[in-house]
Amino acid sequence: MKSRQASPTGALLEARGISKYFGAITALHDVNFRVAPGEVLGVVGDNGAGKSTLMKILSGLFVPSEGQLLFKEEPVRFSSPKEAQRRGIEMVYQDFALAGNLPIYENIYLGREPGRKLGPLTLVDHAKARRMASEHLDRLHIHVKSVDQNAEDLSGGQRQAVAIARATAFDAKLVIMDEPTAALAIKEVGKVLDLIRSLKEHGVAVIIISHRMDDIFYCCDRVMALYQGSNFAEAPLDATHRNEVIGWIMGTKGHSEALAHDQLH
Repeated sequence: MKSRQASPTGALLEARGISKYFGAITALHDVNFRVAPGEVLGVVGDNGAGKSTLMKILSGLFVPSEGQLLFKEEPVRFSSPKEAQRRGIEMVYQDFALAGNLPIYENIYLGREPGRKLGPLTLVDHAKARRMASEHLDRLHIHVKSVDQNAEDLSGGQRQAVAIARATAFDAKLVIMDEPTAALAIKEVGKVLDLIRSLKEHGVAVIIISHRMDDIFYCCDRVMALYQGSNFAEAPLDATHRNEVIGWIMGTKGHSEALAHDQLH
């Protein structure tokens, strides 16, 4: 299901013919990809399919060996995550990457604290950071006892929510999430998925890498599958079903029979 057509109108980020080699190993081969503003895209595939490698290229951690990235239909080249962040592309990792011994508000603005510059140093305005963090959490409907709570005192779902808040605190256009519910208790999964869906209301595009079909079918608009480092299939969620997507992960097509409870209504 590859396409060499021009970027669709309104595409936020597009990859054309992306390949990535690590010595003699081909991690990605001629991959095409696109995501629109405010779209939630699920990316699926078995271990080693190339999902994480593609996301690391989109977020600036890896440079592609071949191919081109376009941001708002303009060619871009990210040589570091900071360059991707300047365009509004943020990555939320599976381990949340929070500093457990720091309060919520410091985690949200860590490395980008509000304050006055004094040469190479920043005199942090903690009162402003607390206020900004509280307002940002309110906008996202994230509930915590206090922004002064240390991250290590939060539940898994709360830590994931704070990681998402940090990713969206600086005018994010696209948030990439690697297995966002893998480490969560069942009762917390729904809250995090609702938070992901709510990002659409703020015009933020989201890419979710997940093995959990429940997650994909709950909050995504479209799903694409990679297989052995290449595009395999993709479809809007209302044009496919879990059985078919599971087939894509295994590298097979034609799973046209959907179980009754897998049908979207």
